[in-house]
Amino acid sequence: MRAVIQRVTHASVTIDGVVKGSIGRGFLILFGAGEGDTREKAELLAKKTAGMRIFKDGDGKMNLSLADVDGSALVISQFTLYGDCRRGNRPSFSGAAAPDTANELYEYYVNLLRNEYHIADVQTGEFGADMKVELLNDGPVTILLDSEELERPRHNN
Repeated sequence: MRAVIQRVTHASVTIDGVVKGSIGRGFLILFGAGEGDTREKAELLAKKTAGMRIFKDGDGKMNLSLADVDGSALVISQFTLYGDCRRGNRPSFSGAAAPDTANELYEYYVNLLRNEYHIADVQTGEFGADMKVELLNDGPVTILLDSEELERPRHNN
């Protein structure tokens, strides 16, 4: 499971000319589920997302979480995070989860942010829709989370 987290001053998603979700200060999260991903991985990813301290504190250090700044989240499903570009010029998406599984994990992740981690304003796009996403990346700050990396023990050299 992968999430690209962008710290934003604002972001929105439009579908067929209609704004579906819009936030002010917070995270734009591009979310992708891979083949073999589970609810446990979604829980791990949601916990890490909610705890990510990438907002500046009073000393200008990135030390505050989304909840600390009363921020919002806009979560967009994006299977293209599993694009495999090792061969040729056309990405293969065979590593992405099947649509039914991916949608279930997407909804579960969103609900975890809302209910388990108490992010008051969590907006979404529409799974499988052709979406237009606009954002103003703040910093810019962009973090890539991969559940496979979060599960591995860290070795100090």
